[in-house]
Amino acid sequence: MIEELLPPAVKSAEAFDDLHAVHLFAEEEKSVVEAVDKRRREFATARGCARRAMAELGLPPMAIPRGEGGAPVWPASVVGSMTHCDGYRASAVAWERDVITIGIDAEPAQRLPADVLEAIALPQERAALSRLAEAWSAFYWDRLLFCAKEAVYKAWFPLTERWLDFHDALIEPRLDGTFTARLLIPGPALGAHAVTGFLGRWLARDGLLLAAVSQCETQPWTAR
Repeated sequence: MIEELLPPAVKSAEAFDDLHAVHLFAEEEKSVVEAVDKRRREFATARGCARRAMAELGLPPMAIPRGEGGAPVWPASVVGSMTHCDGYRASAVAWERDVITIGIDAEPAQRLPADVLEAIALPQERAALSRLAEAWSAFYWDRLLFCAKEAVYKAWFPLTERWLDFHDALIEPRLDGTFTARLLIPGPALGAHAVTGFLGRWLARDGLLLAAVSQCETQPWTAR
């Protein structure tokens, strides 16, 4: 499913159950040495998916340890992202010469607790969710907003190595399966340009919500 949200330059792999033959490298073992079995299986399966995706780039199996803030550390010249939730694990990778950054997230198609929505959503976002619900009342717009924000954070962090708060980007989901993210704080530099936001796509299927980001919006520094 995740490949439907990504451009051809991005290679991906997914699993709907745990992979039981994933070899973890020593650098990866350090991250789950004290983890419960469920967490260890999720961790291993996500990396199994990542190695399958990297194989499509022509890369051999290699370690993908956890780095700063828990983000995966990809091989040189590779950008990527991972996600896992109940019933789904996936990874997406690309050469950095082809794609600036990638962020993917998967969530169960369920309502968010009301207090969580209150904590993550800006007033403009809550108003937009109400309008979307008028068009499609049976859909989980609140959970999709959370999913999109997670995908945006995963795209942001490799560019900045800085935290992005839920209120630091304004997310606009659309009925056509796309969404935009407008940064409300200064974005990172890309040459003579600054990142001002991200463009993403979303999908709902088989009890899951998926969101993916692989494009940035920029403007010249002189225009800021």
